[in-house]
Amino acid sequence: MPVTSKDNQWVKEYRSLCSDARKRRESGCFAIEGARLCGDALASGIAIRAVLYTAAAQDTYGAVVEPLIAVAEQAVEITSDLARHMGDTTNPQGVFCIAKSLDIWKNLDTIDIMGQYGALEDIQDPGNLGTVIRTAEALGLSGLLLSDGCCDVHNPKVLRSSMGGVFRLPLFRAGDMTQTVASLQQQGMTAFACVVDGDATSLTAVSMGAGSIALIGNEGNGLRPATVAACAHRVTIPMEGRAESLNASMAAGIVLWEMKRK
Repeated sequence: MPVTSKDNQWVKEYRSLCSDARKRRESGCFAIEGARLCGDALASGIAIRAVLYTAAAQDTYGAVVEPLIAVAEQAVEITSDLARHMGDTTNPQGVFCIAKSLDIWKNLDTIDIMGQYGALEDIQDPGNLGTVIRTAEALGLSGLLLSDGCCDVHNPKVLRSSMGGVFRLPLFRAGDMTQTVASLQQQGMTAFACVVDGDATSLTAVSMGAGSIALIGNEGNGLRPATVAACAHRVTIPMEGRAESLNASMAAGIVLWEMKRK
């Protein structure tokens, strides 16, 4: 019989992992919703602790659900009403996983100094972070550097907006971005600070080729002054309208596309 109670231990754990970053850190697990994301996690080698699914989802997404049931430590059939309670989307597909956190972080020592990287400092909105990860993967960047001030990459909104890119794109913990940028430039890389400043060089006038890092800052405050000062170049997206700035993920998309175009 399918589980109907919101007090079921797996349902409660799933909901807790969705909303509590501390719970994710301490348990070493995170929550995934949706057939595609759950399938991407499995294909990426992430261990599945539990899969919760509706009968309708098993019929519709059997090619995903059946392999998840086969490898999960626990498989739990739930009702459609319970799926709506658990879901973080308007029309949940009825497939949920509790997954064991994969050590997705790459060592800074492994960075290809001839690669092309984006770097995010203090990005707080999960949707923005996920969108940048998705964009960077789509454009074929070598990876992304994230400062300690960025939000949790295992946040459900990051996972969803990245479309599974979190599992595939090389991600590097940058720690203190100012120090990391200074160190990488000493190794021969070139850092470009993206700023909202008419005195900065137009993005269209620079070439961010091999060995480049493009830095995008916080949604409200941009890059920290010390980080801007550590970069070899200051660049800006030329704008003709009345808007003072762009959304962080939109700005990152433009900058990263320009980086790969040249």
